[in-house]
Amino acid sequence: MTAFDTEQSDSADAVEIISQDCGAVVIGRNEGDRLRQCLNSLIKQVTAIVYVDSGSTDSSVKMAESLGVLVVSLDMTVPFTAARARNAGAAKLLKIYPDLQFIQFIDGDCELRSGWIQAAASFLGEHPDYAVVCGRRRERNPQNSIYNLLCDMEWDTPIGDASACGGDALIRTSAYQIVNGYRDDLIAGEEPEMCLRMREKGWKINRIDAEMTLHDAAMTRFGQWWKRAQRAGYAYAEGFSIHGRSLEKYRQKEIRSILVWAVCLPLSFLCLALISPWMLVLFLLYPVQVIRLSVRYRLRITSAKQAFWYALSNVGGKFPQLTGIWRYVLNRIKGRRGTLIEYK
Repeated sequence: MTAFDTEQSDSADAVEIISQDCGAVVIGRNEGDRLRQCLNSLIKQVTAIVYVDSGSTDSSVKMAESLGVLVVSLDMTVPFTAARARNAGAAKLLKIYPDLQFIQFIDGDCELRSGWIQAAASFLGEHPDYAVVCGRRRERNPQNSIYNLLCDMEWDTPIGDASACGGDALIRTSAYQIVNGYRDDLIAGEEPEMCLRMREKGWKINRIDAEMTLHDAAMTRFGQWWKRAQRAGYAYAEGFSIHGRSLEKYRQKEIRSILVWAVCLPLSFLCLALISPWMLVLFLLYPVQVIRLSVRYRLRITSAKQAFWYALSNVGGKFPQLTGIWRYVLNRIKGRRGTLIEYK
């Protein structure tokens, strides 16, 4: 169990436990009020906070400094990635506070939930073989669009041992240092990639039953959903390229599924349709797959309608994911470095 000092929160309606063993790294760009909410939620739970700004043109930097938060402004002449920002923030944090045991990484569009640091740090303190702990990340406004709702369902991952975390997580400093942090050059998927390297060294990851963050995805358009899925496909392809030959065959399952559903099956059906147009009936396999997944998801999603939308997104998402794979392959062929695929 780590040591904590109890202090009076500046909140009028809550008393928080402020950890002296945890620091926080926040990354963002032009997050406005969302960043203010993020920093205010952290100030209630940790004393050491670094905000890494990636070229904001709003008042993000001044606002963070006004709250007493250390700010790192990235050199934007160097290609930006979230991984690079997190590493820069951790380096700054540990230079000033070298004895921190844990680092909370969080995106600037997220608000840390009350009591999260205490619960997460307690878990890591009591389980020295675990490197990372994450909790429930919720979408702030799932009612605003089906795309926000899909994000919220995606983040409702099983409780217990896990293979990876997302962008928000409390990470043991020693484990982070052993693997040299995130890979700066990854434009997406840097968290599961780092978790893989940690697991290969014997560390474990856990998702505990606790509220962690509120996230503002602000996804209201189909194009945003498409871009987000495309980014996932790119991350799968790059992850497979790096670790696909590992014992775990990293991302092989995801790549195979995308190629089967978005390439092999539709091309096969179209070729068979050249022999007989009746073969187009084979495309009914897609709605059948949506129904099959809907039934499976109903085991953990209480609403049948929501389970259907989630299944439809997973099946339909193979096509934008394929474009992400293709984008990665083109970059490899042309020797280009990938650039960010942003959905908002």
